[in-house]
Parts: sequence; C-alpha cells; structure tokens
Amino acid sequence: MSPLSTPVLSRRHFFGAAGLSSLALGFDNLRVFAQEKQPAAPALAPLNRFPRAVQEWYVDQVRAAEKIGVDARAKLKTKADAEAYVRGVREKVATSFGKFPEKTPLNAKVTGKLERDAYTIEKVIFESRPQFFVTANLYLPKGAKGPRPGVVGSCGHSHNGKAEPAYQSFCQGLARMGYVVLIFDPIGQGERLQYAHLEKPGRPGVGVGEHLLAGNQQFLVGEFFGNWRAWDGIRALDYLLTRPEVDPKHVGITGNSGGGTMTTWLCGVESRWTMAAPSCFVTTFRRNLENELPQDTEQCPPRALALGLDHADFLACMAPKPVVIMAKEKDYFDARGAEETYSRLKGIYKLLGAEDNVKLHIGPTGHGYTIENREAMYQWFNRATGVSDAKTEPKLTIEKEEDLLCAPKGQVSELKSRTVFSFTAETTKRLAASRVPLAPDPFKSHVEEMLKLPKRDGVPDYRILRPGADRKYPKPHATTYVIETEKPAVAVVYRLSDAAHLSRPPKDEKPAILYVSHHSSDAELRDEPLVAELVKAEPKTAFYACDVRGIGESRPDTCGTNQFLVPYGNDYFYAIHGIMLTKPYVGQKTFDVLRVLDWLKDIGHKEVHLVAKGWGTIPATFAALLSELVTRVTVKNALTSYADVARSETYTWPLSSFVPGVLGSFDLPDCYQALEVKKLKQIDPWNANGKPA
Repeated sequence: MSPLSTPVLSRRHFFGAAGLSSLALGFDNLRVFAQEKQPAAPALAPLNRFPRAVQEWYVDQVRAAEKIGVDARAKLKTKADAEAYVRGVREKVATSFGKFPEKTPLNAKVTGKLERDAYTIEKVIFESRPQFFVTANLYLPKGAKGPRPGVVGSCGHSHNGKAEPAYQSFCQGLARMGYVVLIFDPIGQGERLQYAHLEKPGRPGVGVGEHLLAGNQQFLVGEFFGNWRAWDGIRALDYLLTRPEVDPKHVGITGNSGGGTMTTWLCGVESRWTMAAPSCFVTTFRRNLENELPQDTEQCPPRALALGLDHADFLACMAPKPVVIMAKEKDYFDARGAEETYSRLKGIYKLLGAEDNVKLHIGPTGHGYTIENREAMYQWFNRATGVSDAKTEPKLTIEKEEDLLCAPKGQVSELKSRTVFSFTAETTKRLAASRVPLAPDPFKSHVEEMLKLPKRDGVPDYRILRPGADRKYPKPHATTYVIETEKPAVAVVYRLSDAAHLSRPPKDEKPAILYVSHHSSDAELRDEPLVAELVKAEPKTAFYACDVRGIGESRPDTCGTNQFLVPYGNDYFYAIHGIMLTKPYVGQKTFDVLRVLDWLKDIGHKEVHLVAKGWGTIPATFAALLSELVTRVTVKNALTSYADVARSETYTWPLSSFVPGVLGSFDLPDCYQALEVKKLKQIDPWNANGKPA
C-alpha cells in the first residue's frame, strides 16, 4: 500500500497550448494531432481533480452540527433555561462517551518515596480496571495542617508521561503552594506502553501511534478509547479522595494538550470536580476541521457532533463551578475557537449568576504548558480555594525520569498488566458467541442502519469531463463522469470504450461491469491484472471503473503534504469525523457505490457485475448486498473479517473501512455468505495486516 502521488493535472497539461487552440477539431483529429505534434508525454501520475471535495463536504456537515448548539444557546434567556441546558448537555455527553464499567478495587500500592524540602513524592500504582495498572506520582506538601485541596494532573503527549518537565513543574508548583497533586501516566505513554513487547518496525510510536492502534480497533466492538482514558482519570480521582490529606470540597483537574483534552472531557463525565483548568486544547470542533488538524481517537468523541456538542458543552457541565480556559496565541489549536468557547460559556455562567467563575487566558507563546499558563492556573485555583496568595511560580527542581518510576523496570508490562488490546480481543470473542444471525431482509435493513445511509431520491446529476491524453487503459478511449452523489462529495466514474465518446453514456440494456478501486481507478486501470483480465474476457461488456469519495480523483490533499496513507493523515481525519457525525466514512463510500448503481440503472443497464479491490471491497460488498441491480460480485484482496482485525494486536486496515459497533451484530463473513446467491467470487483475501489470508 505505498502512497500514490497525485498532482492536479490541468487541461493545459493534457493538451498543451497548441492542443487547447485546436479543440474545435473533432476528437479523433485532435488525438492524432496530439500524438503527431506534441512532445512525448511524461510518466503518468494518477489523476486527482477533486482533492477538496471531501473536505468541503465535511465542512458543510460540521457547520450544520455546530449550528444546533449555537441555536440552542441563543434561546437561553433565564437561569432556569441555563440550568436545563446544562442538564441536557450532561445527558448528551454521557450518550457520547457511553457506559463506564463498574468500579472495582483500586488495589493501590506505594512503591517508593522521594523526600524533598517542601513535599514528598510517592510512587503509586493502582488498578483502574482489574489487572490494568496505572502508574502515578503523588505530591504531598509537608507541614500542612488538616486536609488540603487536591488536583489530578492529566498528561499531554509526552513520551515520558508524568516525568515531562512541564508536567513535573505544575505538580511541584502546586505542592509548594499547599496542594496534594496526583499525576498519572496516560495509556501508551510513560510506564504504560501497550506495545513495548513488539519488535520494530511493527511497533507503534509512543502516544499518538499507540492511541490510534488501540483506539481505532475498539470501535469495532463498540468501545471508545476516550472512555478508557477518562475512566483512568475518574479512578485517579477516586484514589486521591482515599487520601486523608485531601479535602474533598476542593478537587481540581488540569492538563495540557492531550491532557487539556482529558481535562475538558472529564469536566463533562465526572461531577465531583470543583474547579478545572484545561490548557492548549479548547477551541471548537469546526475550527479543528477547517484548519485540517487531525487529533487522536480519544479526542474525537463518538456522536458528539451529531448531538450538537462542542468543547464549550463539556466545560458547561461544570457550571457554575470555576473554569479557566488557557490557550496560546501561537498554538495550532485555534485561539479564535477558545474565544468562541469562552463567549458561549460566559453567557451560560451569566444566566446562572456566576459570570466571574469562567475566565479565558491566552498566553503569548506556542503550544505547551509553559510558565505563563501554569501561573494562570495557580492564580485560578488559589482564587477558588484560598490556599495561597502566590501569583508566580516558585523555584523548581526537575527530577530525573528514572527517579519517578513506579514499576521496578519502568513498565507495567513487567508486572503482567493487561493491555487495551487484550480487552478488545476478549470482547470480540464474547460478542461472537452472543450474535444471533438475522434473516435476509432484516439483515439488509440492519446493515443499512449501521452504515447510516441517507435516502436515495431520483438519479444523481453528473458532469462529463473532456478527455485528456492517452492514459494507457485496456481500451483506447475513456470518458470521465463525475457523479454528484452527495454534493459537494462526488464519485468519479470512467467508461472505457473502443470508439471515441465525448457525451453522455449511451443507453445500454446489456449487463455492465463496475470496478470499485482500491486507491485509484486511473492507476489500477493501467496496472491491475484483474481489470485487464475482465476487459479481455468480456470485450463487449460495458466497463466502468469508480473512485468513491476520498479515493483516486477525490483523494484529499489536506492535513499536510502526502498525508493519505499515514496513520494520522487525512483518511483517518475524515473517518474519525464521520464517527463524530454518526456518518461512518465507509457508509458514505457505500452510498457513493449505490448512487453510481442508480446512475447505471438510469442509463439502461439491468444487471451489474460489481468488482472491487482492497479498500474498495468493503463498500462494494455492502452495496452488492443492498442493490438488486447487482447480480454478480467479485472481490480481490477483501478483508477476511472485522473480527480478524479486532483479534489482531497489529493491523493495517484503516479506520475508514470500519463500521462502529459492527461486531455486536454481524461481521463481513455474514455479508459474504449472503452474497453467494450473487455468485460471489473471492480472490486472494487479505487478513488484518493486509497479507494473504
């Protein structure tokens, strides 16, 4: 699956200056002219004429979702309105995050202590779930009389977790002011690596890499990695409140970047906090999307956009308790979004009679929990608790990472801690044992519901693109049709022919072949042996090749340069936003295939042999199941099953191929079995890691 380079080719590139001036010639003459008069064409790069179509579709969707919340807040006029709004968003947040597990014994142990001048650091290990270990440092101020305010620290994406100097700094600063602070390692960072036992290069990177690998896989079994991350924070608070040194009337949460994310989410899912200070995260979902900023799985709550939620709503769950939003002027998290969030919160707090309990601080520098943001947090917490009147950070002494380790060898895996994957595999097995097969008609309806397919009305409109230079396809001519499946999203279809054709497709009642591409129809029409075999075997059959949205001609050029196949790239970016919108990306792609089939039916075809390769096999499989027009199905390199992905510690199939919660009710083999009546042929199936099954 090597990346495909996709420069945008203009008409001038196709024809040359002389060719453009000669468009009045008939196409055959032009073709001859181009062959005889133009210089040799450069090596063919895959076509990509609609690189912004997917982005603009998502922008429309997210703006519409944002408007739900904007309109709801605009209607708030009284304190009772604001109170009802806060209750409502708490319910929506709970719906988004899903059910948390039952609380089990923490089995906390202190594995060591560091004595310092003004505080003690205890090295703590507790279990947030049975045999799922969390490593943490507890900072206890010395000489304190009576219970002290407590703070849970949530780490950002530091490879060393709680030992990151910026995070040590706020813990030490708070401890010197009289706070008890518990900072814990996130899953996949510090002492909690989930894949440290794997050999390179198959091992994911610390932080983002581990979060994506474990988190994307969880969607298949109906889990959300953010729920797991938040649960660690809730159990950290549980542990903090077991300590007699802590005053339960004053417990706060703070964190930066990914820790700012979890601070924000924890405000929404845990009611015991009395104050909060998220740093370098809070903006709006729309700003992140429009600015093409990918975020980890845990930073994108399922259904959040569909429910009309935004960052402000998670913080509104705290109202009227004190919250300070800390942003940065030079951060990649858009400060304009932080200002918008603050304005929304201030309106709610004002109606609740607590306008002074929400504040916005924008530091002058770039991303990070730097001293200006830390001091803004100290001042805010001191205002809420009265524990100190300090406004500046005291002198700090940064500890060596190895001195803060809780596990004997610095990894909980050495203590036989379970991994997230082990839970996912276990859940996969349990779901498989409990699934009940559905009869054909209910099964089709259920698949359609799981994919969240919109209604299909009429026949989609389409464009007819002017032909370019010879693309070396199996037939001498090709006409490109752009099917407006769900504007501005499009599917691009090539119709191969023996004779030149510049207009709409001819009415044809004969069977047709529709090939759904893996990564690019244009490239695969030249390079894929299956295509050549089909064209040769059925030379009189109308042959079409299709790029669904996000593939080939509409492969996005967003989120940076060459970001299609990287784990944190634009294919993931749109898949995770689809989950927040309750519109799975694979469902959108399936809808594109179905709309192309509607178009083929409208031009006369009464039967279609649906063929697909690789990534294209999944939407093609679903479309074949749902469309009566499809009478034959051939899939090459199709995924064996979603269960194979969920049971495999590593995998290469993308989130854009996954149906959230699918393994609770069906799997791909159920679809393959249903397609046997349509003469399903499978060629070289792929396993979870994209290798022959």
